[in-house]
Parts: sequence; C-alpha cells; structure tokens
Amino acid sequence: MGAISLIVLACAGIAFSAGGIIVAKLLVRGSTNPQKGQAYECGIPSEGTPWNQFNVGYYLFALIFLIFDVELVFMYPWAVVVKKVGMMALVEIIIFLFILFMGFLYAHKKGALKWM
Repeated sequence: MGAISLIVLACAGIAFSAGGIIVAKLLVRGSTNPQKGQAYECGIPSEGTPWNQFNVGYYLFALIFLIFDVELVFMYPWAVVVKKVGMMALVEIIIFLFILFMGFLYAHKKGALKWM
C-alpha cells in the first residue's frame, strides 16, 4: 500500500495544481495595465528602475540564518526521544552541535556574519 498511495498522492497533487491553474486561465480575464509591472513599496510611487542590484552579503547572511534555523528544527525530535534513547542520544547531539559550531566558526572566519 505504501508505493501505490504515494503515486496516488503525487497524481492528486499534480491534478489539483494543474486544475487550479487551468480554471484560473479559463475564467479570469486578464488585463494589460502598465501599473501592474511596477514595483510596489508601501504605496509610495517607485522611482527609477526596479532592477537594482543588492549586495550579495545580504543573501549570504539570509542563507546562513536559514541553514542554522533548519538545523535547529532537527533538535526538536531529539528532545522528544532523548530519555528513551539515553546516553547515545547525548553523544549524537554533542557531535551534531560540534559540527554546527564548526560551520558557525567557518562563516565567522570568512566574514559572512558581518553586517554591511
């Protein structure tokens, strides 16, 4: 039942997604308004071109935050089963946190955590 239900779930997901897009294309009448193409920022009319380049440091900072945030999520299941597993769970989380801390030190050494 495992593989069949996974295939049915994938097909249902694709069908619902495609169905929604097709219904929207058929029922919604599109309009060409030049104001739709403009960038929207807090109701203030935009000035200049919307194609501004941002410093790559902002993206790097966000990706590092995301990586450490996702790694922190892996600690919740560990906290649930730590009493059942015992000492082995403690050793595994110490190794996990050590690797995570080494990644933090590497990012700090490379200057990825410096705000502009």
